[in-house]
Amino acid sequence: MKTLRVALTGGGTGGHIYPLVAVAEELERISIDRKLIMEIRYFGAVDSYRADLEDAGIKVSRIISGKMRRYFSFLNIIDIPKIFIGFLQALVKFYFFMPDVLFSKGGTGAFPVVLVAWFYRIPVIIHESDAQPGLNNLFSARFAKRIAVSFEKALEYFDPKKSACVGSPLRNSLISNKPDMQSAKGDFGFDPARPLVVFLGGSQGSKKINDLILLSLKNLLAETQVLHQTGAANFAEVENTVKSTFPEVLSETNGKSPYRLFPYLDLDGVRLALSAANLIVARAGSNIFEIAAFSKPAILIPLAESANGHQSINAREFAKTGAAIVIEETNLLPGIFLAR
Repeated sequence: MKTLRVALTGGGTGGHIYPLVAVAEELERISIDRKLIMEIRYFGAVDSYRADLEDAGIKVSRIISGKMRRYFSFLNIIDIPKIFIGFLQALVKFYFFMPDVLFSKGGTGAFPVVLVAWFYRIPVIIHESDAQPGLNNLFSARFAKRIAVSFEKALEYFDPKKSACVGSPLRNSLISNKPDMQSAKGDFGFDPARPLVVFLGGSQGSKKINDLILLSLKNLLAETQVLHQTGAANFAEVENTVKSTFPEVLSETNGKSPYRLFPYLDLDGVRLALSAANLIVARAGSNIFEIAAFSKPAILIPLAESANGHQSINAREFAKTGAAIVIEETNLLPGIFLAR
C-alpha cells in the first residue's frame, strides 16, 4: 500500500489552524477511498491550538517562528534571528520526515518552512484566506507550485498561471449534521419561536463588541434574544457587569432565558450557535466562510488593528454578495448598530 506524506504549516491562530484541520480531514477521507497510507504532520507555531491539531490526527513538530512586518519595528531585530532558527529547525525535521507535498496557510512562521520545502524540491501549495494577501504568502508565492485563494480580488496579487479562486477549507466536522434552527435554539435554552442574534467575538473575544452589547442590551432584548460569546479573558468582567446592571436577563423561566453568555464556543458550540442564529454579528476573519456555509445573514465589524486592514477589505468583498453589511469600528455606536 502506497504511503503519502503531507506537511502542513501556518501561523498559530484559529484562522490558519482550522483550515489546516479541514484539509487534513479531507485528505484522510481521500486516503480511505484510494487505499493510501496517509501521514500528516504540522510544522510551525502551535500556541493554544496543539490539541485541535492532535485531535484531528495531525502530528505536531514545533518550529520557532518570527513575524515579518510591513513596517519598521524594533521587534524585527528580534524576529529575524527567529526566522533563521526556524529555517534550520525545519531543515532538520523535513530531512527525517521528507514529505511528498507541503500545504501552507501562511501566517507567522510559515515562510521558513516553505523555503525548506523548496530547498528539498518538495512541491508547495499555498492558500490565502484574505482578500488582500499577507506578507508571508506574498513571499511564499514565488516558491509555490499552486496558489489557492478565497476571494477573487486576491488573484490580483499572484501569478494567474498557477492561481485559482477555490473558496476556503471548512472542517467537515463543523458543517456536517447541522441541527435545525428551532432545535438549536432549544438546546441553548432559548425560546424557539423568537429571533436570536449571535455575537461572536472569536477565541480572544472583542472588547468593542462586548461594550456594544452592554450598552445596547436593554434595547436588543426588546426585539430579540441574544447569545453572547465574550472571549475567555473578558468573560468575568462582562458577567459581573450584566449581574450588577441587568440581573433580570440572567433569570430563567421554564428553563428559558433571553440572554446567554459564554467565554468560548467549542466546535459543537459553534455548529449549534450558527444553526440557531437568525443573525450573526462577528469580526471579518476566516469565520465569514463558516457564516456563509450556514447561509446566515451577518453584520461584520472588522478589526481596525488587523494587519494592513485586511479585515475591512474582507468585509467589503463579502458584503458585495449581499450576505452581510459592514460597520467599521469608528461607527460602532449603539444608535447606528440598532438602526441596522
